[in-house]
Amino acid sequence: MNGLEKLLTRIVQRVNINLREFDFDVALYIKGLVSFAQLETVHGFYVVSPLHTLDFRFSHSNLAGSYFMGKCRTTNAILYKSDIRGDELKKKGSVFKVEGFAIPLTKNEGIRIEDSFLVKTLVHNFSHDPESPERFTISNTVSTHFTNIHGSPTDGSFLGPFVTVDLTTVNDCVIGPYSYIQAGEINHFHINTGTIWVRSAGHFNFLYRFPKSGLRPYISFEPGKQPQGIFIDFINTHNREFEKIFATVNRQTPVTVPDTASLDRFAVVLPQTTIAENVLVAQRSFLQNSHLGKGSNAQENCFIINSTLAGYNVTAHGAKLIGVDLDTKVFVGFNSFLRGRNCRLKIGENSIIMPHTIIDSSTPLNIPADSLVWGLITGKEDLLTNSIPLKKLQKIHSGFSRGNLIFEGSGNSFVAAFQDRILHILDANGAFYNGKKGKGHAQKNQHISFNIIQPYSEGKKKGLYPTIVIKP
Repeated sequence: MNGLEKLLTRIVQRVNINLREFDFDVALYIKGLVSFAQLETVHGFYVVSPLHTLDFRFSHSNLAGSYFMGKCRTTNAILYKSDIRGDELKKKGSVFKVEGFAIPLTKNEGIRIEDSFLVKTLVHNFSHDPESPERFTISNTVSTHFTNIHGSPTDGSFLGPFVTVDLTTVNDCVIGPYSYIQAGEINHFHINTGTIWVRSAGHFNFLYRFPKSGLRPYISFEPGKQPQGIFIDFINTHNREFEKIFATVNRQTPVTVPDTASLDRFAVVLPQTTIAENVLVAQRSFLQNSHLGKGSNAQENCFIINSTLAGYNVTAHGAKLIGVDLDTKVFVGFNSFLRGRNCRLKIGENSIIMPHTIIDSSTPLNIPADSLVWGLITGKEDLLTNSIPLKKLQKIHSGFSRGNLIFEGSGNSFVAAFQDRILHILDANGAFYNGKKGKGHAQKNQHISFNIIQPYSEGKKKGLYPTIVIKP
């Protein structure tokens, strides 16, 4: 057993101990998910930026991924194609406000990842856990293909493919494939596949469950097998283009980029794509034959193909747009899949497409302005069941049910929370920059450099990286 195998065995044991009450064996699910031979040869990158605190360390880890921006320490972790970022870490002396509390920070927030197995994943930052505001921690946790984690300390959990855990503290939980959880602190839960749960205690509770038969063609995950379905097939179809850019050290910008916009070095941009002012294109996003209007963004792992974004659009991590026209200020949530098959899908201004929404129509579909949309939609009849005008939702005070959705609480609070979040995302990304004020990631990310790191190529440590301390 080589170093990589020993490392993975230890990670599995640590997570299994935390999940023993569910009789859940992580090893059955991750066996063969990643080729050790591939991990032994892939090089990684780290970012140096004058605008982000630099404290990158790792030990006994296989990283094999991208940039690890900002303050970060890893120990005994196979990360593979992780991004990690850390570009919104809280600073010493700032005040963290949450749930009516104002907590002063006595030191800079950091990221620690220990005993973890994160495959093709993104880890964001800005912890919303008031018990550890200075520490963003992922420990004894295993996630799988294309899982997104944002501001979410996790401990002793297993996250299936295409899961998003957002602004939530998760302890000792199993989160099934294609689930989106934003529910505050959750402990000892086993979340079923295709669960969309957004909760704010005392304000609202949004709970939707995908029909099993409807979701299965898109994503399925069984012990001992690779994830399967339309989502995986779609990504695999475009993998070759990513291999090209990661294999090239010096690469010219493939399109014209305004001075106020940012196109990441490791984004794929294919012909007939245009990028307007204040646009942010993050790494491992894929653009082809599309237009991104002013202030729009394509976040990590997004695919935007044959589509038009009018402006100030948010395409959240992992979202996919194929044959879609977005009017201004449309939010497309994490890991959503929007496809017009041999037709156009049009979405009106100010609409909110909930995270983990699937719209896959073979006939033209127009979604009215100011709509909330969720769930699985394959035609006009599904849209009647899985959408509601925002103004109508805002008038709801106790709750309602529709199809597979149960909503409780204040609709106005729910809409306001999403609209505030969207405004924060646009502001943080620099969408409103006017040349003097409002700088965000679209402007700040222009000043980063990438540095290559490689693992041992022979011996007992083959495939592992040496411990490196990188400080300013």
